[in-house]
Amino acid sequence: MVRPVSRFAATSDTAPEVEAMMVERWRQMTPAEKMATVTELNEAVEMLAWAGVRTRHPEATEEESRMRVAALRLGRDLMIEVYGWDPDERGW
Repeated sequence: MVRPVSRFAATSDTAPEVEAMMVERWRQMTPAEKMATVTELNEAVEMLAWAGVRTRHPEATEEESRMRVAALRLGRDLMIEVYGWDPDERGW
């Protein structure tokens, strides 16, 4: 039997029963709880971005690392336009 694609792309490999429990929990959360969860997830993503940059460029200065993390957020075109930094040339 083919399972319908989840409406939540991030959970497409999650068992339907587990997905239903997750959705129910999200529905039960207060706005403050949802905001706290989003904040925690954003902080985790930021830490992972920094860890990835440090792993790929252990010799980079703090400023170079900041530029590489910014490039991950902003993309190549905006980095070149705003900072004159081409991550394709200097590294992501």
